[in-house]
Amino acid sequence: MTTSIAFIGLGAMGAPMLGHLLQLGCSAKAYARSDSSRTAAAELGVQLCASPAEAARGAEFIFTNVTSTEDVRNVLCGPEGAMHGAQPGAVCVDHSTISPEGAREIGQALRAAGLHFLDAPVSGGVNGAKQASLSIMVGGDAAVFARSLPLLRALGQNVRHLGPSGSGQVAKACNQLIQVVTIEAIAEALLYATRQGVDAHAVLGAISTGFAGSRMLDLMGPKMAQRDFAAGIEARLHAKDFGLIAASAQAAGLHLPALEQVQRQLDALMQSGWGRDDTSSLLRVLESQQDGLNRPE
Repeated sequence: MTTSIAFIGLGAMGAPMLGHLLQLGCSAKAYARSDSSRTAAAELGVQLCASPAEAARGAEFIFTNVTSTEDVRNVLCGPEGAMHGAQPGAVCVDHSTISPEGAREIGQALRAAGLHFLDAPVSGGVNGAKQASLSIMVGGDAAVFARSLPLLRALGQNVRHLGPSGSGQVAKACNQLIQVVTIEAIAEALLYATRQGVDAHAVLGAISTGFAGSRMLDLMGPKMAQRDFAAGIEARLHAKDFGLIAASAQAAGLHLPALEQVQRQLDALMQSGWGRDDTSSLLRVLESQQDGLNRPE
């Protein structure tokens, strides 16, 4: 494959994702803001550009993987955004987790400029990016999705088209909602077990093959039991995602009680200074809250 691409956002996940596209035979240019991202570009041997617009010139596909809705809007549609350098008919594929509403607005702006847009958030974390085993949830035109599928399959094993623009972000919101509510439930269960005097490891062994078993239990249960709070996925990113979901739910007139409760716990985690630690730190939030309740007046 000799497809020409631009890649914007060479963080912990973006850099290995670009690496897989290079292995597929793509030629690439990149735009990166941080020192670590520029170092990653140099290690991959790709040309670094001074702006997203410069990186997009001549590219058939423009990949973005940045943090927020406004970041995506800026690198694609801002004054030096990719849309100002892209050739007509180029496909913009955004792997960031942003609001569905933002994805729809960005898609509309790009289509007005003669470009295509797929919102294609991913799940699987850094390891999934490194192993090309991501789940990729895609919104956008079905024909554009089909055109992009060979590239997306170089990044993930489970690539699904969900519907029009914004649909990928809706699916990612569902993923995050189930995932983080489950992490909170695991934290509560292990706090309950240990405060009842039962070994957390033993409890995990007893319940992991029953109906409580899940991928999140297998991942987060041992981390909490071992008090390993080193980041797999930084909690601040889950807090950001929950803010997006809460705003979107409110705009839709939805009351989601579990979302609201866990968002409060994530807010407490952030206020405790654990935002760059793992979301398993929800256990520490519970412990500190419980100890505060039990503290003598």
